[in-house]
Amino acid sequence: MKTKFLSAFAIATTAIALTAAPAAAENVIRWASQGDALTSDPHAANESPTHSASRKIYDVLYYNDKDMKNTPWLATGHKLIDATTWEFSLRKGVRFHDGSDFTADDVKFTIERALSPTSDIKGDISSIKEVKVIDSHTVQILTKEPNPILRNQLTNVFMMSRAWAEKNNVTKPQDRSAKEETYAVRHAMGTGPFKLELREPDVKTILVKNNDWWGLKEYPHQVDKIIYTPIANQATRVAALLSGELDFILDPPLQDLDRIKSTSGLHLVKTAQVRTIFLGMNQGVKQLLSSNIKGKNPLADVRVRTAMYQAINIEAIKKKVMRGYSVPAGLITPPAVHGYTEELNARRPYDVAAAKKLMAEAGYADGFTIQLDCPNNRYINDEGICTAVVGMLGKIGIEVTLSAIPKTIHFPKIKNRETDFYMLGWGVSTLDSHYVFNYLVKGGDKTWNGTGFDDEDINNTILMIEKEVDFPKRDAMIAKIWKKMRDNVNYLPLHHQVIVWAMSDKLDIPIVADDGVRFIYTKFQ
Repeated sequence: MKTKFLSAFAIATTAIALTAAPAAAENVIRWASQGDALTSDPHAANESPTHSASRKIYDVLYYNDKDMKNTPWLATGHKLIDATTWEFSLRKGVRFHDGSDFTADDVKFTIERALSPTSDIKGDISSIKEVKVIDSHTVQILTKEPNPILRNQLTNVFMMSRAWAEKNNVTKPQDRSAKEETYAVRHAMGTGPFKLELREPDVKTILVKNNDWWGLKEYPHQVDKIIYTPIANQATRVAALLSGELDFILDPPLQDLDRIKSTSGLHLVKTAQVRTIFLGMNQGVKQLLSSNIKGKNPLADVRVRTAMYQAINIEAIKKKVMRGYSVPAGLITPPAVHGYTEELNARRPYDVAAAKKLMAEAGYADGFTIQLDCPNNRYINDEGICTAVVGMLGKIGIEVTLSAIPKTIHFPKIKNRETDFYMLGWGVSTLDSHYVFNYLVKGGDKTWNGTGFDDEDINNTILMIEKEVDFPKRDAMIAKIWKKMRDNVNYLPLHHQVIVWAMSDKLDIPIVADDGVRFIYTKFQ
């Protein structure tokens, strides 16, 4: 296995669907994973597979390359006019897929769109106050306060054509919470390396090479067509790879890795992912939705949350569920993220006796009932992890009912505050702790923080971190929040994911720590 570390269709039906797809192009990559992008609207869903899909069609001002290095992309460079004014020079000669020119006006439109109320990435760029067009290829971004990580925050702001958005009435992002359907949900038009040819959500997506892409000189990939088929069933995905119907699968089942590795013509690559898996607990409501305890909330007691933490045997999950492909976590962010420390990442000890004692001290010696909401098509062995947790919590009297559901149903439950206890995984595109705090710690309605934790001092500190340019002082504030979260047991950290990709020997696709496929680096053997 090549290793690099950075710090329900039946088989026959799937085979027909895959082989029936057009394959006239010289170099076609047929690939699959367990779940599809949530939407084609590049600003409507802050979810890694959705960003990965957008990245193939749309470009950004600054790009995280295959080594997660922040790289000038549609912006060729920048300079600080003053502490709150960033001036960006834009790449010339860039054209959208319809042949129209990419200009500063499109940058202004895109950023303003991404700041709209229905945008799910507005939290990434909330420091931006105004965008000014200086000339056709120069733009200034004004922030409310100094922002030392603005470039990092721009890596998921995918540039759209103002003219295309106005023509198709998609000047605002899709409102996914209202289940809105817009033209941008199934159509896309950017400046990126591939054009969208077909989009059938949860069925098939076909991309074709953009022969006019500005980056072909520096990234002269040979991929002519990409056919993506989401396949939820693990056995079906593997069977399609083994039979040659697929060239690449993003998420091979861990139990099948040895079988794939020993198959002639296939190989595996792996890396530590910039993602941590954890459980959230709604400690902020007076009464839980799914518990037999009425009139009070057992999760509001830190002793209960600590007991739940100490009842989870993470080493057993690593060995039996993850087959060694995980790193036990004490923080909800991985080592590659600025602000992570090994000291804070140390887990509380697994101790069932101590957990039972804490439950009794909190007044829940007989336990309570609760529902655990878990995705079944998003993370590696997500449902298996949740099943293991159910049994472990049962040992301290907490009777857990497991609800394993598709991510399209699961994620809205968190944001709409319709879950008491849930699994979530969080990747960090900016590689900075502020990104985690802004979405998972800061209080607010309709955010990803479904714990109900809302501390005014912590909220203010998060705002200060975003604008603090004295890095030792900034690091001290980051450490303060991580310690507060650890002491308060806001979440139950489980593990940092290790990802494995499986592919044909005819392909060399470098694995990227955010689990997003960069086909522009593909080499054919």
